[in-house]
Amino acid sequence: QVQLVESGGGLVQAGGSLRLSCAASGRTFNSYMMGWFRQAPGKEREFVAAIGRSGSTTDYADSVKGRFTISRDNAKNTMYLQMNSLKPEDTAVYYCAAERSSWPLLVGGMDYWGKGTLVTVSS
Repeated sequence: QVQLVESGGGLVQAGGSLRLSCAASGRTFNSYMMGWFRQAPGKEREFVAAIGRSGSTTDYADSVKGRFTISRDNAKNTMYLQMNSLKPEDTAVYYCAAERSSWPLLVGGMDYWGKGTLVTVSS
């Protein structure tokens, strides 16, 4: 019922910033908890950040806490990930995903996934 499309990925130097967007086409976007996940080459997909239905509740992986900020605009059916102070180890394909009912958000528990957008951080 929900289609997700990520955008905003690209190449950035270490210490730089990037803002990812996730556009949703579902009719009830505000009914879903949303999250960002990433997968680096040769590694398993991992949790990055999560946001509740209203946007008031957020959660972050320890590796990005203090550097990344997740937000959503339900009126625009869009979720964002502001990434600051980027490090080479942040290089990965970033995916947005939607979950109807569970918290915390888990890789294996998401109901819908986008196709991903590549973020490359050079040293």
